[in-house]
Amino acid sequence: MSNVTLRELVEFISKALVDQPDDVEVSEIAGEQTIVLELRVAKEDLGKVIGKQGRTVKAMRAILNAASSKLKKRADLEILE
Repeated sequence: MSNVTLRELVEFISKALVDQPDDVEVSEIAGEQTIVLELRVAKEDLGKVIGKQGRTVKAMRAILNAASSKLKKRADLEILE
C-alpha cells in the first residue's frame, strides 16, 4: 500500500461524499505535535460532510485519529464555511 498523506485521505473521503467534488479543498497546517486539516466544500455540500447530528464528520475524525496515531501525531479536522 502506498503512503497516503492525511490531507489526501480527508480529500478522498470528502470528494466521495459531496455533489461538487471539484470544490473540495483541504489545507494542512502542521505543528510539532498536531496536524490541523481545514476542509472547505461548496456551501450546498456542507450538510453532506457534517451529516445528521455530526455523525459523518465524527466518523471522518475517528479515521483521521487512527491514521495520525500511526504517525505519532494528533490530527484535528476543521470544516470551514
